Amino acid sequence: MFRGITEINLDNKGRVSIPVRYRERLQADCEGKLVVTIDTDVNCLLLYPLPEWELIEEKVQALPSFNRAARRIQRLLMGHATELEVDGNGRILLPPLLRDYAHLEKEIMLVGQGKKFEIWSKHHWEQGRDTWLNESGDEISELPEGMKELAL
Repeated sequence: MFRGITEINLDNKGRVSIPVRYRERLQADCEGKLVVTIDTDVNCLLLYPLPEWELIEEKVQALPSFNRAARRIQRLLMGHATELEVDGNGRILLPPLLRDYAHLEKEIMLVGQGKKFEIWSKHHWEQGRDTWLNESGDEISELPEGMKELAL
């Protein structure tokens, strides 16, 4: 389970260092093999251990190709999907096209989301976080039924 927010730096070559607390788990779960793709709703990247990505890939490929919304998702998610491998120093190299999409510069945020990570530019993460924190309680009606009963 990947959780928490970590501020990390992107080096001049487009590499980021995976925090030490995740490396052992990634090595055990997927031998350091990952897939990165774009989020289709916001300008951030999604980083999956390879086995988790393969489950999603199977579902995305099964969508009907004559449905416009399904084709959009197939083109964007599958088209941008790039296999990565954690190197001996615990780093991954993010492709330039994906870095540009997510507006990644030196300071980035790695956000654990359970089975995957989101990779954000620090600026866009802070903007989004502030927006989400300032949303009114009226949005509660948009939550799935099971979430309305969740107690924290």
